[in-house]
Amino acid sequence: MCGIVGCIGNKNASDIIFNGLKKLEYRGYDSSGIAVVSDGKLDIRRSVGKLCNLAQLLKEKPLHSDLGIGHTRWATHGKPSEENAHPHTDPTKSIVIVHNGIIENYIELKTKLQKEGNVFKSETDTEVVAHLIKKYYKNNLFEAVKMALKDVRGSYALGVICKDEPDKIVCARYDAPLIVGVGKGENFIASDIPALLSYTRNMIFLENGDIAEITRESIKIENAAGKQIERDVKNIQWDAVTAEKDGYKHFMLKEIFEQPRTIEDTLKGRVFPDEARVYVEEVKIETKFIKDLSKICIIGCGTSYNAGLVAKFLFEKFLRVTVEVDIASEFRYREPVIDNKTLVIVISQSGETADTLAALRLANKKGCQTLAVCNVMESSISREAQHVIYTRCGPEIGVASTKAFTGQLTALYILALDWAAKKESLSKDVLKEYIKELWSIPVKVGDFLKTSDNVKEVAKNFSAKRDFLYLGRHVNFPIALEGALKLKEISYIHAEGYAAGEMKHGPIALIDESMPIVAIAPLGDVYEKILSNISEAKARGAIVIAVASENDKEIKQKSDAQIYVPATSELFSPFITVIPLQLLAYFVAEVLGKDVDQPRNLAKSVTVE
Repeated sequence: MCGIVGCIGNKNASDIIFNGLKKLEYRGYDSSGIAVVSDGKLDIRRSVGKLCNLAQLLKEKPLHSDLGIGHTRWATHGKPSEENAHPHTDPTKSIVIVHNGIIENYIELKTKLQKEGNVFKSETDTEVVAHLIKKYYKNNLFEAVKMALKDVRGSYALGVICKDEPDKIVCARYDAPLIVGVGKGENFIASDIPALLSYTRNMIFLENGDIAEITRESIKIENAAGKQIERDVKNIQWDAVTAEKDGYKHFMLKEIFEQPRTIEDTLKGRVFPDEARVYVEEVKIETKFIKDLSKICIIGCGTSYNAGLVAKFLFEKFLRVTVEVDIASEFRYREPVIDNKTLVIVISQSGETADTLAALRLANKKGCQTLAVCNVMESSISREAQHVIYTRCGPEIGVASTKAFTGQLTALYILALDWAAKKESLSKDVLKEYIKELWSIPVKVGDFLKTSDNVKEVAKNFSAKRDFLYLGRHVNFPIALEGALKLKEISYIHAEGYAAGEMKHGPIALIDESMPIVAIAPLGDVYEKILSNISEAKARGAIVIAVASENDKEIKQKSDAQIYVPATSELFSPFITVIPLQLLAYFVAEVLGKDVDQPRNLAKSVTVE
């Protein structure tokens, strides 16, 4: 959510910043802007809508400077407009800032500043910070930012430049990600790694409370205690090419087809089928704690929450322990009963999800053991959790999560098997069978993707429908939720996911010939139950699209369209059944001409509550 890019060096800053903002489009935005210091004054370009609008403005009125900051905004305070777009200045137009996050006490600060004679031009909370910095400015930008932030409550990643100090950028972070890119004769700031990969792979990840002063040749950092420190420089191995579409029409489609590899990458070095062994080196939870566990709490938002629901089935079956799954935004407001015998697992692709981070902090405060399932190293959640297991999915650019979901499932299955082995709650023979099944998943996903052409045909046939009902049972109930979520996210078609047994408790009233039902019906213990639910729907005129195991002949008699997937153990079927639902959503959105990678109103990383 929102993107920041800044640079100082010997090249045209406007070009570098614009290219960096393009790399951050996946985060979601509704306006954008760039500010530079040129010939002793600030020069700013801002526009509403996509970056192509800013590009046109820059073509008409170019910016020329070697120092600048830029921003893509996702509205929180104030509607999307040119006035509310970043960057924002103080009244004298000598200081300009970009900001991610939320200033919680901005009304209080704004009222006080207005009484002092300040006039505001926007509805944003961010402009307050620009005014504060100017208030404290005494020919030292670094000290002025430090003083201003003492008045601020909330979350922020800030980039600040001043026309009177055209040789530096000052930046700061608290509860919002910000990195410094280290170059030669040039340095950078950004919200996320992809923005800078074209210019440097050496990154410094700022910590909460850090304030940094960046020049062409130096980086000075003070921590929250006001002590000058040196942060480690991390070398990022991602190749910039990984963020390209690689011949696919959309990032989302590319990322769907990457899943055989990303699942396998997450398994490698952790799952050893020949030895019937699982070993997760980075998670050092003691075996005694696993054996004495009283409860596991799993916390996530959106797709991550759905992954947690799948994990509930695994942990309860494999470990025989009570499992609760919570939506992160609700967890801390219900006074959860957790203690030092509770394991809290937080799931976040970005590692910066604000609600999930808040839940993690509460769990840490309550004395729980905490573990993060995360895709981004050095993210806030991965640093603050006591333990972390990384999914190895690489950058996920499409806003609608696909490979991150199966990566999260992979990590959770690995943990479930590892802890079952430590707890000795599964026999060695069963454990061996499950490990072998998990290891086969990447191949089965790949096999389906090679023969998935009929999903596109199904999508074409049903793309005109305005309501969908997704049904699943047992471990595939969360997949029904995830399938419905994907369709909503990128096609803007109303869709609901239900436990199939709940259909008679309300949703059945909606069923008629105009509402397609997507039934997830792989072979397994609840197969006969889902067939009964399909029959009930068909009796009321429903059109049924079935996701079924290959060679299932009975399902063809009970459904109108079939998408066959490779057969697998029911417990492992979510890996397989979710893939056609991702593709169905993708192809429906494509037929309807929607912006698949950047759906309206959504952001890739929700870094504010």
